[in-house]
Parts: sequence; C-alpha cells; structure tokens
Amino acid sequence: MVHRLCEFSGRNPGELIESEKEEIESLVQEFGDEIARGGGSKRYVNSVMRTLRIFLEVNGHENLQLETHHVPSRYSKRTQYVPKKEEIHQMARITESLRDRAIILFLWTTGLRVSTAVGLNYGDIKEEFESGEKFVKVHVYPEMKERVPDACKGEIPYYTFVHPLATRHLRTYLSRREAKYGPMRKDYPLFHSDWRHWEEDERTKRRLRRRSVQRTVKKSAKLAGIDEWENVTPHCLRKAFKSVLRAPTKEGGRLDEGTQEFFMGHILPGTQDEYYDRSNVEFHRQEYAKLDFSDDQSSGQNEGRKEEKAGGPDKVVGKEELPEHLRRGWIFLERLDDEQFIIRRAEATDGIKA
Repeated sequence: MVHRLCEFSGRNPGELIESEKEEIESLVQEFGDEIARGGGSKRYVNSVMRTLRIFLEVNGHENLQLETHHVPSRYSKRTQYVPKKEEIHQMARITESLRDRAIILFLWTTGLRVSTAVGLNYGDIKEEFESGEKFVKVHVYPEMKERVPDACKGEIPYYTFVHPLATRHLRTYLSRREAKYGPMRKDYPLFHSDWRHWEEDERTKRRLRRRSVQRTVKKSAKLAGIDEWENVTPHCLRKAFKSVLRAPTKEGGRLDEGTQEFFMGHILPGTQDEYYDRSNVEFHRQEYAKLDFSDDQSSGQNEGRKEEKAGGPDKVVGKEELPEHLRRGWIFLERLDDEQFIIRRAEATDGIKA
C-alpha cells in the first residue's frame, strides 16, 4: 500500500517521511478519496488509510488528522457550537484568504453539506452566475458522487440558492483565480486546492478537500474571537442556515415548513413529499430571497465607520498592522509578499456586510 501511495504522489518512501505533517495529511486524504471515487468500498478505503497511518506513525508522524469514510451515526456525543449571524460575518471578514471567505459564506447561505460544496464544478453554477442572476441556483444531483463519494447524500436531488452576500465574494475569488491561473472551465472545481504539492498550473484543477474546509472554518472561528471555536465545524454552518430558515423573514413572516425542508435537501414526511412541487424554480427563488442573512449588529458598527471612508477603499499594510485592521472591519484581499498585504474596507449593502 505504501508503494501505491508513492506512485500516486510521485515520491519515494524517504521523501514521504520527510514531508510536513499537513502535506502528509492532505496526500493520504486525497489518496483515500481517489480510491473511493474509483469504486472502493468505504470499509476498504478506511483499511487503506489505517495501514498508511500506522506506517507514518512508526516513522515519526503521530496524531495525523484524517477523515475516514463512514455512514454517520444518528447519535453523536461530539459538542458543536452553531455560530450566530454576526459571528459568521466576523469569521468571513477576518479570514486572510479570498477563497476561504467565499466558501464560509457559500456554505452558510446555501446550507450545503461540505462534501456537496467541494463536489461542485464551476459548470454547475456557470449559466446563472455569469448572467448576473441575483440569487444563483445550485443544483445537487447524484452524479456528483463520481467526484466526491458523499456529495449527494441519499442520492436525493434538490437545489438551493446562493445569497448575494456570498456571490459577491465568490466573484472576487474566481476573478483573482482566473488572473493567476487562466480562464475557468466548466469541469474545474468551484473551490480549488492551493496545496503546494501540486504544480502551480495544476492547482486550479484540483478539488479542495473536506479536511481543508474543516481547518479553515475552525481557524476563522478562532480569529473571530469565538470562545468555543474548536467546536465550530462546516456542519455548524449548515445548522446556522437552518436557523435562518426557521427565523422570521425580512418581511416578518416565516417560510412554509415544506419549503424549509426542501432547502435542507430533506425528504418531506409522509405523503407530503409526493405532492411537493420541486419543479417551480422561480417560486423557490422568491421564497429564498425573503431570508434574512444580515448582521444583527451591522447598523451600529457601520455608523462608526462612516468617517473612515476617506482615502480610498484599498490599502497596503504591513504584517504587524494586519491583525488590528482586520479587527476593525477591514477585509483581506491579497498577499503581495511575506510582509505586505492589500486590504479593503468592509462596505454595507442592504444591511449586509461585504
């Protein structure tokens, strides 16, 4: 099995052992996912990853963080913390990556499972995204499992939408990605891996892994000052989406329970599922548009920022200055080098922080 991993990675055993822990975790995870995509059973994939873990632990790499392939239990003792709306805004604003900001807001405003989000290709949203549709439809379908094994849970097809809050940052991320790697193709993953193991011109074609998203969410929660940041996971963002579905809409009403369940990708109870009209996309788009993703604390904070707007929206700051600017509401745009960063003021649009 070690030989197969070496062939997959293009490294010999010595080079594997000398690699950094994060590189090894990503490599073994990708290797396991590749076996699963090729038709390997979850039990076999887990056996492979256990074997590789033992080999690597014997050679000095202990406590590797690997995500096994399994059917989740209905009961879990794991503690989770579902962040509030203002905390998710802060998580997105303070992260130092355009891609990470986009995926945090994308996960929250679509309610997608992390395996589904990383299983998306650009072609899945291309038409509405490029046409300028305000609430872009995201279709989830069984064939996605050919890319990521758990991308379509229960093989239940459905669709949801992306809020302009997320679309705005997704557009910025993809624009910078195209500037760096060239035009997006329909078969490219929507969220790419920037792992250094891949050649630079290959990175835009490589799919972001679930484990990487988990690290991103926890790191952003920590930077945002959430006390229970260790208990914030991508699935918590899905639960936060559910909270928005259950809460009063911008108009003061509430979505029908059937519509709420549809946006979660759930089968409706009893005979309701048989008679629920999934085909009316525009009805669901109008219902989704009623949801309130605004920052409950935005109005007061934006008042305090009005005087800061003089001097242009973008600014170059040094490494030492960056944390304080992020705490004050600026957002990270681009790293010029190890010491200089481009940041931008967070603007408010329709009560939503940029």
